Amino acid sequence: MSEREARLDELVQRARMLGDSGLVIGTAGNLSIRLGDEIAITPTSVPYELIERSDVCVLDLDGRQTDGHRPASSEAPLHTQVYRSTDAAAVVHTHSPFATTVACACDELPAIHYGIHRFGGHTVPVAEYERFGSDALADRVTAMLKDRRGVLLRNHGAVTYGSSLEEAYELTVLLEWLARIYWQAKQLGEPCLLSAAEVDEVAVEARRRRYANTAASVE
Repeated sequence: MSEREARLDELVQRARMLGDSGLVIGTAGNLSIRLGDEIAITPTSVPYELIERSDVCVLDLDGRQTDGHRPASSEAPLHTQVYRSTDAAAVVHTHSPFATTVACACDELPAIHYGIHRFGGHTVPVAEYERFGSDALADRVTAMLKDRRGVLLRNHGAVTYGSSLEEAYELTVLLEWLARIYWQAKQLGEPCLLSAAEVDEVAVEARRRRYANTAASVE
C-alpha cells in the first residue's frame, strides 16, 4: 500500500468514526486532508459507514476535481480556502449537537475549561450565518481561523483544522465536549469562567511540556 492510499484509508476511517461518535448524522459534515497541491475530501450524499477509499474525491486547491467518480462535498469551497489561508494539513466540519446548540444561541464559546487554549485563543468565536457551500461562508470562516484552529458556525455547526487528521479530529471532539460542558453548566446557573490570563498560563505550560518532551526524544 502506498503512502497516499494509507492516508486515504485514514480519511475513510475518521469519517466513519464521526458517525459512530454522534458528531454527525446522516451525510452531514465532511473531512479532508492535504496531499501536496491537492486535497482529498469526502463525497457528498454518501453515508459515512458506506464510504470507501474509491469514493474519496481529489481536488486541486482551487476546487477543481481531479480524481474520484463521485461529486465532492458541497463544502469543498470552505475546505480549499482553509488550506489556501492556513497551514492546515486536515480539516473537519461537523454538525455536532452541542457545538451547534452554542452556535445558535451565543456569540462565542467562553473559557469554561482550560482545554480551550488548544484552539489558539481564550474563546472559540461564532462566524455569522452564511449559506452552506457558499464562498461567503468560506470567507467568514477563514477570516476567523487565521489565529485559531476552531470556529463555530451560526445555526450550522463547527470547523476545526490541525497539523494532521488525528489532531483535527481530536479538536473536533474537544470542541463538542467543551460546548457540552458549557451547556450543562448553564443549566445549573451562570458558569464560572477562566480569565484570559489563566488560559494563557495553561498555554505556556503546554508549550513548555511539548518542548521538554521533544528535547528528551532527541537526546
